[in-house]
Amino acid sequence: MATYVLLHGAYQGGWIWQHVAPHLRAAGHTVFTPTLDGCGERRHALRPGIDTETQAAEISEMLFFEDLHDIVLVGTSCGGMVAARVAETARDRIGRIVLADALALFNGETVADHVKRPTAVTTDVGTGPSYEDAANRMFVSLDGPTKEWALARYTPHPIAAMASPVKLDSFWQQTWNASVIWCRQSVNPPVSHQKRAADTLKARWHELDTGHYPMLTEPKALAGLIMIE
Repeated sequence: MATYVLLHGAYQGGWIWQHVAPHLRAAGHTVFTPTLDGCGERRHALRPGIDTETQAAEISEMLFFEDLHDIVLVGTSCGGMVAARVAETARDRIGRIVLADALALFNGETVADHVKRPTAVTTDVGTGPSYEDAANRMFVSLDGPTKEWALARYTPHPIAAMASPVKLDSFWQQTWNASVIWCRQSVNPPVSHQKRAADTLKARWHELDTGHYPMLTEPKALAGLIMIE
């Protein structure tokens, strides 16, 4: 049986995986759904200095202290950036990588190089959509009850993690056992961005006919694709 570490995206927390994790556990797997520093229920720790690299360093520490090996590392949305950094800094603990409708930036790139976001509500330490934007754009593909559930839980994301260039010294030069999952109804990140990742990684390519939150709209199907080796 495998060990899965699921990394959430921007404005989320580990809660986003609540409907996916049970499918993986039912198949006998061990699942971790950590909330990244400054996000979700850890929003009270939002402060200057949190970026993709510090979030990844914390996840790498978790892998060490939990003594996890041969893990399946899954990243969605901005969690793809964190997953890439975790993979290159904890190479000996990674068995497989899955990028699920994820941002997969090359070294030195920023989110803005690939994703055009509407004006966000921004402070010195965090950034995120307004309630109206979250309801009418970000979570527009969700059914009513799921949308209300997600709207009650979305939180600002550390601003440096969204704005600073990523640091990936060796990830794209290494060989990985990888999969890329594209959500056909998702605008961001664009399919060209995800094709680039799949081509560079020589990864398996999967598609889901849903929006950017497949863990909420198609959790069983997403779990099935995550489990394909």
